[in-house]
Amino acid sequence: MTKSSIGYIDSVDTMGLVDGPGIRYIVFLRGCKLRCLFCHNPETWNRNNCLKIESNELIKRINRYHGYYKNGGVTFSGGEPLLQPDFLIDMLEKCHMINLHTAIDTAGVGIGKYDEILKHTDLVLLDIKAIDNESYFKLTGQNIDEFNKFVDALNNSNSKVWIRQVIIPGINDTEEYILKLKEYIKKIKNVEKIELLPYHTMGVEKYKKLNINYPLEGVEPLDKDKLEQLKKILD
Repeated sequence: MTKSSIGYIDSVDTMGLVDGPGIRYIVFLRGCKLRCLFCHNPETWNRNNCLKIESNELIKRINRYHGYYKNGGVTFSGGEPLLQPDFLIDMLEKCHMINLHTAIDTAGVGIGKYDEILKHTDLVLLDIKAIDNESYFKLTGQNIDEFNKFVDALNNSNSKVWIRQVIIPGINDTEEYILKLKEYIKKIKNVEKIELLPYHTMGVEKYKKLNINYPLEGVEPLDKDKLEQLKKILD
């Protein structure tokens, strides 16, 4: 492998079990345009004090443990992996060259090259923030246009899709919203799974360490029974 590119990485997880099928090597890339009110990884927003690594070196590290991942694969998460398109494409191609399943965990807000990225992506874990522009802006600080561009590219690809939606008390924890979400998801091709994830406060301490105000101060974690009720609406 001669071609190599540089990636900016926060961390890796060598035994991931939830971000795609099987045991996975998960690469958390740095950088994100969104400022989601419920974000629990604010340390990944920028590239300060992160690891710079060449794709040739990273694929060597992954390939050393190929046996662990042959029935799982590699997932690129973040931050937002789509903000490093050249490195991401390079790594996805290299993973396929050694016959490893590829996945990206994304909010769908990058800087383009989506068709090329998806050409080498077996599975997209798509994090839906909101389904209309007004709500999307309130939750993320951005408009929904770029996300819609990614969904269009996704619908023109062969990538499988797992949908993820964080449910936040007082914001989207209603039957009305879940019914609208259910209809919205029908517009996305190749959806294999829909996951409603409960809002939690595990990232609050990170905000304090970074001296950043936490936007949802005082909002309690989502009640488990409420989450189960909402899940039944999607069945």
